[in-house]
Formats: sequence, C-alpha cells, structure tokens
Amino acid sequence: MNDAQLLNPQSEEGALSFARRFVRSEGFMLLFREGMGLVEQTAAYLDGDGRKEAAALPREIALTYATESMRLTTRLMQIASWLLVQRAVAEGELTVEQARTEHNKVAIGDPMIAPAEHIVAQLPERLRALMAHSSRLQARVRHLENQMTGTGARSVAANPVKDQLASLQARLGRVG
Repeated sequence: MNDAQLLNPQSEEGALSFARRFVRSEGFMLLFREGMGLVEQTAAYLDGDGRKEAAALPREIALTYATESMRLTTRLMQIASWLLVQRAVAEGELTVEQARTEHNKVAIGDPMIAPAEHIVAQLPERLRALMAHSSRLQARVRHLENQMTGTGARSVAANPVKDQLASLQARLGRVG
C-alpha cells in the first residue's frame, strides 16, 4: 500500500487502514465508553424514574413517550452493536471483512423524523436529554462509519459568487 492510499480514507485500502488505526485508538475507547455508558444510563432511567414520569403524563403525551423511548432504545442498540463490532476488530476477534458483514446485519439507522417540537417539549426533561445525546452520538458514529468505509458523501461548500457567475453565464448563453 502506498502513502497516498494510507492517507486517503476514500480509497478502499485507505478506509481499511483508517479503520484499523481508529479502532485501536484512545479516541475510539472514549467513544466506546460514552456509548456504553449512555446505554446503561438510559436503561436505568427507563426502568426507574422514567416509568414514574411516564405514568404521570397525559395519555397523548404518554403515547409519544412510549414511541420515543422505543426509538431511543433502538438507536442505542444499533450504536452499541457497532461499537462492540469495532472493539472486536481492535482486539483481533474479528477481521475488518467480518466486521463489514456484521455491519450489514445491524446498520446504523437513518435519523427518524422527530415529533413536533411542542410535543417533545412536554416529554420529561431527562428523556429529552437522552434522546438528544443519543442522536448526537448516532451522528458521530455514522460519520466515523462513512469515513471508515469511504461511503460518506463529500460536502461541497456553497460558493455564492460561483453560483451567481454560472447563473449569469447561463442567461448570457441564452441571449446570444
């Protein structure tokens, strides 16, 4: 593998090299601990105070609570699965190829459309905080996964001057 491939996570070999280095890094271990800690915090909340808080909600808000707690749990299980697979790669229990196969079985889902803000505002504060934290964590994991696999869409910064010039050229081209 040459230096360009190692430095380019968009190439297949570059992505694999990035993946191998990343899952052995302290940054990954911090992410792992954060993710698994969030799973534990959420489980404790939903089994304890969350049950009490849900019971005190009006019926229509309680339905939203139930829906959002299921979405939260699903999102966290996807994140935990991803983290565990990556840790298995780091510890040599799985190859990168085996990890890809596992990833295809339990992919990080797309963010779901959230209920209206005025409804979310009526949910217990702790549930809202867990939802927000898990969504941010999901976005980070999705970004890392895209970097590791080279599948992330590259964002192109908007250039209003270039866009305006293109618009003018198009108009002038039509006139002439």
